[in-house]
Amino acid sequence: MKKVAIVTVAVLALGLAACNKNNAENNAANETAVENTAATDVNAASENAADVNAADSALNAAGNDVNAAGNEVANAQNAVENK
Repeated sequence: MKKVAIVTVAVLALGLAACNKNNAENNAANETAVENTAATDVNAASENAADVNAADSALNAAGNDVNAAGNEVANAQNAVENK
């Protein structure tokens, strides 16, 4: 939703800049809009990367728990066999 809002603002800025006949100002507005959109994309990617890292850590922790449970089962079987 943020990206849609940023793109909308960028398009509106470009539209307003196009009404103005000053090419230097138009170019500056275009570059600013592109930079703002790129910054938003980078921020979204960073947030996504953090989510991916958190999910990866959770999966690793779950995998460790499964391995520990498997070891406990094996130990219990060995205890029963050795009794």
